[in-house]
This record gives sequence, structure tokens and C-alpha cells, in this order.
Amino acid sequence: MRIHTLRRTQELDGPPEAVFPFFADAMNLEAITPPLLRFRVITPGPIAMQAGTLIQYRLRLRGIPVTWKTLIQEWAPSSRFVDTQLSGPYALWHHTHEFEALPGERTLMTDTVRYAVGLGPLGVIAHHVIVRRDVEAIFDYRRDTLGPLLERSLRSPEPLRDRRTRG
Repeated sequence: MRIHTLRRTQELDGPPEAVFPFFADAMNLEAITPPLLRFRVITPGPIAMQAGTLIQYRLRLRGIPVTWKTLIQEWAPSSRFVDTQLSGPYALWHHTHEFEALPGERTLMTDTVRYAVGLGPLGVIAHHVIVRRDVEAIFDYRRDTLGPLLERSLRSPEPLRDRRTRG
């Protein structure tokens, strides 16, 4: 099984202790995932985030319905957390989120995703033709939407999910 790595960094307004709570709310993942995926958290909320928390999602990958279950493997508020796939579309999904304080009340967020498609030689082709671009597109969307959503979240305690359903 070939393991691939995607690493992305992004500077965010606000120190880690102000930024991290946005990521501590699993429901916010819906807002930073491309609408085309129809990504929904199906674990009833509120979800108490900590090491050992299980979260289940439903989404569509290229129109195919998929259920995805993850485990919060590590949880260090304001600095780092790791989620791993227990079941879902990948043979391996290990996502490390790191938050580092920068001068001027800013945060450097680093996402490191180790993932594998599986499927032997077919998986190598699928990764090259489709999967790599799809994973990159998800994180491109996240990069483009995160700043404004985080800013709104820092200004208002109302959950993003509630704001989206009202338009």
C-alpha cells in the first residue's frame, strides 16, 4: 500500500487559544468542506472533543454515498490534534492539525494528511488520476473559506451550522 502525504500551512488571525475552539467544534467541519461533497456530521451534537472521541460523517465522493468514521487519536487544546479514519473511503487517513503562535496575535496552522487509496495497482492509478486532485481540492477550499468563517466565528458565539441553515 502506497502512503501519500499532503501538507498545507496557513496563517490565521488570532492566537492559537482563540483559533483552536473553531476546530474543536466538529460541526464546523461541514462549513469548510466543499458543498459538492454534501459532507454532514451524523454523530449527534454537541460532541465532546477529546482523545478517544468517535465521529461519524456522511458524504458523497463523485456522487457515491460514503459513511466515514474517525477517531480523535490525540487532543492537545490550542496546539494539536490528530484524527484517524476507522472506516471510510481510504485505506489509511491520518490527519494531524498543528497550531503554532506567530508574532502579532496570529497562528500558523499546519495540516499534515497521510493517506492511502489501497486497491493495489488500481489504487496507484486512481491516486494519480483522481484522488490526489480531489484531496488537494478539499484543502484548497478549506484554505479559501477558513479565514472569513473563522473571523465570523470569533465575533459571534452562534454555531456556524445554525447560521448556514438560515441562509
